[in-house]
Amino acid sequence: MVQISGIATGRTERDRLNKGGRLSALKRRPEVGVFLVMALVILAIGIATRGTAFNPLGLKNNLSIIAQFGIIATGASLLMIAGEFDLSIGSVIGFAGMSMAMMLKWGLPFGLGAATPMTAFLVTLVMTLFIGWLVGTIVVHSKLSSFIVTLAFLFFLRGVTEVSFRVINQSTQISGLPDFKQHSWIAAAFGGQSFQWLYNLWFALGGNISRTGAQWVTGLDAKVIWWLAIAAVAYVVLSRTQAGNWIFATGDNRESARANGVPVDKVRISLFMFTAFCATIFAACQVFDTNTADAAKGNMKELEAVAIAVVGGTLMTGGFGSVIGVVFGAITFGLVANAVFFIPAIDGSYYRVFVGVVLLLAVFLNESVRKRITGGL
Repeated sequence: MVQISGIATGRTERDRLNKGGRLSALKRRPEVGVFLVMALVILAIGIATRGTAFNPLGLKNNLSIIAQFGIIATGASLLMIAGEFDLSIGSVIGFAGMSMAMMLKWGLPFGLGAATPMTAFLVTLVMTLFIGWLVGTIVVHSKLSSFIVTLAFLFFLRGVTEVSFRVINQSTQISGLPDFKQHSWIAAAFGGQSFQWLYNLWFALGGNISRTGAQWVTGLDAKVIWWLAIAAVAYVVLSRTQAGNWIFATGDNRESARANGVPVDKVRISLFMFTAFCATIFAACQVFDTNTADAAKGNMKELEAVAIAVVGGTLMTGGFGSVIGVVFGAITFGLVANAVFFIPAIDGSYYRVFVGVVLLLAVFLNESVRKRITGGL
């Protein structure tokens, strides 16, 4: 039994998944299907590229795309488990990137002086968290569909971003920013490198060697660390804490959860703020990695985040999902999206074909899993 605010609520999500023995429990896991798809994709790409997709440079490039997908899909998944959607994630990415780049170029607002990477990031984070809070508050108190509310913010934020770029910067792009990574630890934390020790070890063991005999790749992009950290925290919260039980309960039956003492409204608002946080991390990694910003950044990312969450085992109706499944989904989508660079014969449009087919199959599979767990309800 699980206690929520002192009231017994019955079995946890883990109890339901483990019902009936190990084999039955395995069939109920939401990430089983996407794991099999991921394994097939890895095998197919490995064979088609003769392993070049997983050489030192290929691994770095693939993980860069995978991490971007994983960061935003994790936020989208937790919100969907709670029974809500956020279609404004992509627009928040563009807005956050614009905000940071413009402050780094023109200084802080209201004539407060020059901006450092730290102040630009923190001011932007405050604004995006407020946006997440505002969206969640509107959804909770208006009782409107989160789909409609966040769709409105998708257009609103994208328009504000483009207008601000044109008015202040006379262009929808900012390029040529200084390489702040050279002297700012916060910029290096977002746009620098990670896992250098792994590539150094690879070189020491006789691999990761360029044609000149020097070390080929020195590390992975820093965004990989952010993805792993966000996914790890989300996994612990969802599977090991009372807050995780609240998220599942909110998505499963909102009124029943509220009757049992779950702070449903606070859970929903907090998760909208979490998706805004993930979008801001995504934007910060882009800005400090490339030293550029573009009003079009993040376009369509909200749909990719939802697709990855669904393929990873998250139900559209809420109450069921897995962070591990989202990790597998991000790996699968990232590898397929990047395959065009390793396999020139593949048209990039086939990525969309893959997304459509896998998404539809995932919906059928997830519904089948849900019926097995609930006994056909």
